[in-house]
Amino acid sequence: MSARNSGSLTSRQRLQATLNHQQPDRVCVDFGATPVTGIHVSALTRLRQAVLGQTGFRVKVVEPYQMLGEVDDELRAALGIDVIGIPGRTSLFGTVNGNWKPFTMNDGMEVLVSGDFNVTRDHAGDTYMYPEGDLTVPPSGRMPAGGYFFDAVIRQEPIVEDRLNPADNVEEFGLLSEADLAYYRSMRDWLRQRPDCGAMLVVPGAAFGDIALVPATFLKHPKGIRDVEEWYISTLMRKDYVRTVFECQCEIAERNIGTLIDLFGDSIDAAMITGTDFGTQRGPFISPAAYRDLFQPFHQRINALIHSRSRWKTFIHSCGSVYQLIPDFIEAGFDILNPVQCSAAEMDPVRLKKEFGRDVVFWGGGVDTQQTISFGTPQQVYDEVRRRIEIFNQDGGFVFNSIHNIQGPTPTENMLAMFDAVREG
Repeated sequence: MSARNSGSLTSRQRLQATLNHQQPDRVCVDFGATPVTGIHVSALTRLRQAVLGQTGFRVKVVEPYQMLGEVDDELRAALGIDVIGIPGRTSLFGTVNGNWKPFTMNDGMEVLVSGDFNVTRDHAGDTYMYPEGDLTVPPSGRMPAGGYFFDAVIRQEPIVEDRLNPADNVEEFGLLSEADLAYYRSMRDWLRQRPDCGAMLVVPGAAFGDIALVPATFLKHPKGIRDVEEWYISTLMRKDYVRTVFECQCEIAERNIGTLIDLFGDSIDAAMITGTDFGTQRGPFISPAAYRDLFQPFHQRINALIHSRSRWKTFIHSCGSVYQLIPDFIEAGFDILNPVQCSAAEMDPVRLKKEFGRDVVFWGGGVDTQQTISFGTPQQVYDEVRRRIEIFNQDGGFVFNSIHNIQGPTPTENMLAMFDAVREG
């Protein structure tokens, strides 16, 4: 039986009730709608085989930086997943999904990758990825031998202070091209074929200072400040530079968001705005005052635009201990918090729900990927999932997802235990 159809609401009605802090018929579930709520292709392939059989089926890698697999319609229905996502047209490597070809992962898993997913391997067995798949330029990503995903290769030109130009860090931002618009129109049609699903749009160009984006793995010859450590230093030492970058980025994002609102209208339920991390395991690495000074004004502009022109709810992803920043996220206008890293300091789920459950939807927090689902027993996974649903889903306002993406080596039996527990919610 399809778990999606086991309740009295459609998946979209379930998501909308959840976003409006109403108690749904069962817990709303997302896996695969965003680049921070997915499942690694190796784990997803094994999960798919366990649930649907089809041992020869090759799962598509739809996000090559983290090597996330496609949660297709058949698997989504079988697992009771409620939300589908609209990513950007190009990946973090500048590749475009299509013209699929076979690829073998380091763990031997046979998958499909896009036609412009072009890699080389060195004598140590490390795999290198190239911007737009162009093998004539330096690589921008590295997957170590035996690894499951890519890390950015930092390509930082020597910094000359009096020659720094904020325009260099705005190179990647621009108005939606004709190719982008054609893509989004096709995705609008794709959504219309799935009217019962909740829908999440990943908004392009609105993640201010996201360190996954700063190295610009999609640009062939990035300029400006591209080293992650140098960027963090710049938010303190070159604050005017960073603010100018954000101002230019925000103006472009606002125009693109207006275009996307006109195009998608009410077919979208939620919009992922930013994946910029503000927390560590022990606490935020930016003070509330610093967040309010440098980031919050731009978040407020984006959120105000979306809320004034659409019914979309807005989604912020920030790993780590962000308890001290949650009031500022709320003041900035965010409706949804992800990934709800309950293992971090001050992120107790009961406390979070009690203090902020009326103001934000918790999207994540369902099971710990650092320990429980990765290294625990199926019973431990089941028990943790049940506890989290009981806490977070009371009176609505909770979309079940793991704490960030499920990683490649995750045991299949633990993923099955997670979905068994979800089915009871």
